Amino acid sequence: MAAPSTSFNCEDFSEFQETLRLMRTIDDRIIHKLNTTLPTVSFEGKVDATETCKQLYDSLMEAHSSRDKAIKTCIAQTSCVVSQLRGEREKDADNLTLIKQLRKEQTKVKLLQSELNVEEVVNDRSIKVFNERCRVHYKPPKSQ
Repeated sequence: MAAPSTSFNCEDFSEFQETLRLMRTIDDRIIHKLNTTLPTVSFEGKVDATETCKQLYDSLMEAHSSRDKAIKTCIAQTSCVVSQLRGEREKDADNLTLIKQLRKEQTKVKLLQSELNVEEVVNDRSIKVFNERCRVHYKPPKSQ
C-alpha cells in the first residue's frame, strides 16, 4: 500500500494537488487498513500483528517522505522561477506580462508552502491512529 510512483508536474498546481491527493491514499485509508489487517482477540494466533504493524509503518514513512520530497522539490523549482522573473523585472519594470507571471509564481510558492502544513496535519493524524492501534504490537524507532 505504498505511495504510487508518479512524476511531479510543478508547473500546474492543480495537477500537483491531484497527484498529492492520490499519494495520500494510504493515510486516508489507514483506519480501514488497520481494521482489516490487525487481528481481533479471537484471531490473534492467525496473524502476525507485529509484522503487519511494522509493514504498515514502513509504508506510511515511505509515503510521508516521498510527499515531503515532492512538495519541497516543487517549492525549490518555483522559487528559482520567481528569482529569475524578479531579475527580468528589474531590467524591464514596465512589462505587465512579466509582472503578472511573477505574481502567479509567487502565489504558487505560497500554495506549495501551505501544502507542507496540510502534509503535517495528515501525517500527524495517521501516526496518531497507527499508534493507537499498533502500540501494543510494534514500537517504531524514535528517529522521528
